[in-house]
Amino acid sequence: MNVQDVIDILEEIAPLSYSESFDNTGLLVGDAQQKVSGILVTLDTLEEVIDEAIENNCNLIVSFHPIIFSGLKSITGKNYVERTVLKAIKNDIAIFAIHTALDNNWLGVNHGICERLGLKKIRSLIPQKHSIEKLITFVPKAQADKVRNALFTAGAGGIGNYDHCSFNIDGTGTFKPGEDSNPTLGSIGQLHKESEVQIGVTFGRHLRGKVLKALFESHPYEEVAYEVYQLENSNQHLGMGMLGEWEEPKLEKDFLSFVKEKMQTDCIRHTQLTGQPIKKVAVLGGSGSFAIGAAIRSGAQAFITADLKYHEFYQAEKRILLADIGHYESEQFTKELLVSVLSKKIRNFAIVLSQVNTNPITYF
Repeated sequence: MNVQDVIDILEEIAPLSYSESFDNTGLLVGDAQQKVSGILVTLDTLEEVIDEAIENNCNLIVSFHPIIFSGLKSITGKNYVERTVLKAIKNDIAIFAIHTALDNNWLGVNHGICERLGLKKIRSLIPQKHSIEKLITFVPKAQADKVRNALFTAGAGGIGNYDHCSFNIDGTGTFKPGEDSNPTLGSIGQLHKESEVQIGVTFGRHLRGKVLKALFESHPYEEVAYEVYQLENSNQHLGMGMLGEWEEPKLEKDFLSFVKEKMQTDCIRHTQLTGQPIKKVAVLGGSGSFAIGAAIRSGAQAFITADLKYHEFYQAEKRILLADIGHYESEQFTKELLVSVLSKKIRNFAIVLSQVNTNPITYF
């Protein structure tokens, strides 16, 4: 396998097109066509992680956080970012970052937190907008099933927990083939009327190329009439943060102790107790202050996240218990998730879980 083959596997679960606009995901260092000797999975890529990759004969690092977040004007080794990149280049080690592409994925970071906490009835906290597209095409009745099934095979027609979803309208299409045409139906220079089916299917934005390829390959016409447009609908299986519930509520102090144990954190910074039992919980791994309002509007009694600033705690106003468990602590199990995904798909070389603790924060 080469680096691009591994990237393709990762994009199956977390398409990079769903990364947040501020992020820097994808292949950050290295050659996409380089043959892979081994993969090291880490939360952060630091110099120690490059050394670990060398020791384990891994020439591809799959990192959750990007080591290059903003532009580099020089690479001289004057800071930890430049030293890490230099060491990777010198040792022919590629670095791929997945970050918010995995944050937004249904089975990503926040789903993992919900699972660790035993939350049920999981749903997105802030569903992503502008990620669903719709295809409308017009097909002769005799070939409608063939085209429809080809679109389904390409991934179109999925709505939530349903698949093979489409809407079909019978009608009459008209066309007059020009002199240079090679019509499947009708004759050159003559107006033709054909009984057709208008097929409408929705699909994730990242599937557009695959869906259109399936359309063109399965459609009988020389010139395929079709429309693709973006829907305003929010994608309920894609977005930042998640909501979940327990069958039985927990007292607030019991809740905090439970979270501290399950998330293996040494410290939880939280707002004052509200006096209400905790049954519905919002979670967002990493810096989640922007989602405080969404968590309150969701009706959650608690919001687990990280990196809350002093004045942001005031936003709770006793309507919700804000629990800052630490950035690293909220995302530390992400690398196990990535190892699990890659190990199921790749069996001809090692997938190594990094043992380097990259948390820059310690507690006294």
